[in-house]
Amino acid sequence: MKRNKVFPAALAAAGLLLSVCMHAEAKQKDYTAANFFFDTVISLRITADENGQELLNHCMDMCRNYEHIFSRTDESSELYAVNHRNTDTVEVSDELAYLIGVGLEYYEISEKKFDITVAPLSDLWDFKSPDASIPDAEDIAKEAAKVDASKVHLDGNTLSFDSRDTMIDLGALVKGYAADEMAAYLKSEGVSSGLINLGGNVLTIGSKPDGSMWRIGIRKPFDSDAIIDTVEVSDQTVVTSGVYERYFEQDGVIYHHILDPDTGYPIENGIWGDSIICSSSLQGDALSTTCLALGVEKASELIESLDGVEAVFINDRLELTKAGEAD
Repeated sequence: MKRNKVFPAALAAAGLLLSVCMHAEAKQKDYTAANFFFDTVISLRITADENGQELLNHCMDMCRNYEHIFSRTDESSELYAVNHRNTDTVEVSDELAYLIGVGLEYYEISEKKFDITVAPLSDLWDFKSPDASIPDAEDIAKEAAKVDASKVHLDGNTLSFDSRDTMIDLGALVKGYAADEMAAYLKSEGVSSGLINLGGNVLTIGSKPDGSMWRIGIRKPFDSDAIIDTVEVSDQTVVTSGVYERYFEQDGVIYHHILDPDTGYPIENGIWGDSIICSSSLQGDALSTTCLALGVEKASELIESLDGVEAVFINDRLELTKAGEAD
């Protein structure tokens, strides 16, 4: 089997520093671009005609626009305005309505573990802080009481809330949505080979320029330099989530960012990471978080019930379990 360059799915752009080269037979070039969006380094590679740089610039503009819609912390974003509303009902854009609808769908699929209203808990734990620590139990209980996606109602573009305390966080979905939209745009412009890496969300357009499949590496939990498994894909996405992405250690115990909306504490079910292989990066994004929350047994049952979806689960003993089959 020919071994091609491995692109670690959970690493940002480190594996995508590719030089521009000429494909004489097709008179096309490989174009690359990198930037910082969605709280991570993103990188794009496409094979295109002389307009390749313009295409990549447009993709970056798309990402900038998505942040202006979906960012929870940007005071000029649409979602920020929704979360700081002074009424119980607001009208939202098609994009925001669509992604909230997906979030509410996975709330039911995940047995209410995938909850887009987890923002108060996330803010309390603040895993991004270098001084993160376990919050007081009373504060955890107080913020957990605000988390309940059943209090969010969507009817077309009309979004209504049962509580003023409810805040929406779409961070578990935005990268997948953005990857799918960029891929659709690039394909519409004639791009037939490319790779989109949004820091854990890797989406491939077609095969590599030489016709071979892309080999995507799955990171070994808690070891940024090691690959525990690889998958070969073409026109598919590999979305990886793990408890090792954001965490801190206190008194010998690891506390990670996948929070249980029922308890307010990090979920403990023996999964350290998972990778979803399918055709939609948004679906992969939603499923990767959902599966982490459900545990291997229930997650495997979910994956097996879906067409064209495959999953690789890594437990806390670094054992791999696979379920489903990608098309």
